[in-house]
Amino acid sequence: MSKALLKNYRQSPRKVRLVADMVRGMPVEEALQRLEFTPKRAAREMAKVIRSAQANARQHGVAGDNMTVAEVRVDEGPTLFRIRPRAQGRAFRIRKRTSHIFVNLKDAHESVSEAQTGSGAASSSK
Repeated sequence: MSKALLKNYRQSPRKVRLVADMVRGMPVEEALQRLEFTPKRAAREMAKVIRSAQANARQHGVAGDNMTVAEVRVDEGPTLFRIRPRAQGRAFRIRKRTSHIFVNLKDAHESVSEAQTGSGAASSSK
């Protein structure tokens, strides 16, 4: 398992989650290919985080070829507040939201063996 984290990305978590939902559970190469042709701004940053997690796996001696995107989590980061002048001396808040993107990759062979052992344990307990 290898992880990568991008903190304080200047886009709202709601928009980034749309991209995260597209690639969750996919093989890494397929996810990167899909992100390359996705017309969302967050797709480029998501691809960078996935590539970073893949590089982290290689640094720890795990072959990054047969990896799947096991977990993608988009959390809310700190919000920047700005002021928008309105009529009659009022001021409204503008919330500039940020996101934290967390990606966890898993070896495809590990997930297959875990699924087999998990289903065998569940059937034997009945």
